[in-house]
Amino acid sequence: MRIIMEVRHTAYKEEQLKRTKRLSLMLNNREMRALGIYCNRYRVKNKSEFLRETIMKAIIKRFDDEHPSLWEETEPTLFNKNVSQ
Repeated sequence: MRIIMEVRHTAYKEEQLKRTKRLSLMLNNREMRALGIYCNRYRVKNKSEFLRETIMKAIIKRFDDEHPSLWEETEPTLFNKNVSQ
């Protein structure tokens, strides 16, 4: 019984992670040439996977960098000492 539930759960998770959305990207000649040189030099076999990972790493890094912390004060508050009136 447990094995059947695990198989169903795995199949459901895989279905959720299936890529169904398409993104189109336009490059000029120099950008395309640079991408081709990079892929050849570093043996990138799957450009789609490479671009997807690169974009997602940049997004996650930016989210992480901009995530508020407990001691960060981005806006002046009523409790700031340096409030000019």
